[in-house]
Amino acid sequence: MLRNFIFTIIFLFLAFIHPSFVFKKQTPKEYILKYKEEAIKEMNRTGVPASITLAQGMLESGYGNSRLARKANNHFGIKCHSDWKGATFKMDDDAKNECFRKYKTVWHSYRDHSDFLKGKRRYASLFELKITDYKGWAKGLRKAGYATNKKYASLLITIIERYDLNQYVKKIKGRRNKKNKKQKESKIVPVIDEEHREKNRSLEEDEFEIEVFPLNNLQKSANGINYVKVKKGDTYYNIAKVNNISLGRLYKYNECNADTILKIGTVLYMQPKRARGTKSVHYYVKGDNLYRISQSYGIKLKHLYRRNKWEVGHIPKNGDKIKLKN
Repeated sequence: MLRNFIFTIIFLFLAFIHPSFVFKKQTPKEYILKYKEEAIKEMNRTGVPASITLAQGMLESGYGNSRLARKANNHFGIKCHSDWKGATFKMDDDAKNECFRKYKTVWHSYRDHSDFLKGKRRYASLFELKITDYKGWAKGLRKAGYATNKKYASLLITIIERYDLNQYVKKIKGRRNKKNKKQKESKIVPVIDEEHREKNRSLEEDEFEIEVFPLNNLQKSANGINYVKVKKGDTYYNIAKVNNISLGRLYKYNECNADTILKIGTVLYMQPKRARGTKSVHYYVKGDNLYRISQSYGIKLKHLYRRNKWEVGHIPKNGDKIKLKN
């Protein structure tokens, strides 16, 4: 009798100290606080919205409490696929004993998630959306087949709205704008400028449709700068990778960012644009805009404003002469 009692006490003690008992579940707010900076860093690196990254991580990992998250640091439920060469973790999912990717740290999981979305052609259209358009991203992920759950998009949207995850997209944009206030001229892109959008809303859909130069991949413009012409299926990330240039430099050289519309026929420079062009003047035609002109002639947008003594955001009238050189 006494021996049975002792065994019972030992059993209860061991059960109490077992990891499954001492494991403290992470709350949604704790998850956000712990990983929001990683999501923001990945957004800056690849253009995947921090709101989407956090929402997917929270949903797929059960706020970091799932077995896959704890045992394999896999927060996004990414399976092995044929191109995976790293460590693996077997677990029942849609089928029995499925192969999932295993990471050294959660950071590696976040980075691989961003690269996974950037590297798959089926997700390319998502990067044409505004970085704040979380609903478009959520629906696009479901449509592209990221998850089999038909309610996947609505689940992501609910998480983003419930925990106000889009604030991390807005905050980082605001912080960047404040930091670069003195460099505002060089960062203004008419395609996404609100004042320009209202005055030229009809131009937005036709952006980059007119080709000023006969273009082929990796040629030199009339201003002697290397550029590429965007083809169907291209993204900023893929273009940067193929041409061995960082995404940050690609944005900087072309005075754009992840929000800027990328369409077939767009000229993207692989080197900095110049302060002046080889041609003296360009006559403004209705339906054009200064950003497209700056891209066509390989001239920095801020120098177009300065050379013509215009304020940033100025919109020329039909037939106005634009000085490019003198």
